Amino acid sequence: MKLRVSVARQCLSVVDEAGRTLRDYPVSTAKAGVGEAYGSFRTPRGRHLIRAKIGAGQPENTIFVRRRPTGEIWTPELAEQFPDRDWILTRILWLSGCEPGYNRLGGVDTMRRYVYIHGSPDPAEMGTPGSHGCVRMKNADIIELFDQTPCYTAVEISED
Repeated sequence: MKLRVSVARQCLSVVDEAGRTLRDYPVSTAKAGVGEAYGSFRTPRGRHLIRAKIGAGQPENTIFVRRRPTGEIWTPELAEQFPDRDWILTRILWLSGCEPGYNRLGGVDTMRRYVYIHGSPDPAEMGTPGSHGCVRMKNADIIELFDQTPCYTAVEISED
């Protein structure tokens, strides 16, 4: 199994070994577009793998800061208090680039940029770019994906 993220389609596909699509999920990639540079707030392209899975067993809408649950649960009221916050919720699949000089090591290292596939508030729009570089998913979708995806699963992020 591998995952494919299409930035153009704003879609994450689960693909089997024969290349057949098993499931499609709507996502939201970076509002600033694609790019690999540190500090760019862009979604990195190329070959990646899931280096770590964070949040197993946490309640839906658990808020994470620096990959740690804060003990808070996201609510619309909390969102009103912090309207510009980039919410990382429910589960985290931490990505690591596989292409030295492109998305791994130096100023383009996906893992050191803290790029994840993660949950988002339910009102967050999917199907249109809006993140700060990560791949956002609906909470129910990230739970489903998290539960069926082992560490070191291949993830391809492309513009098509």
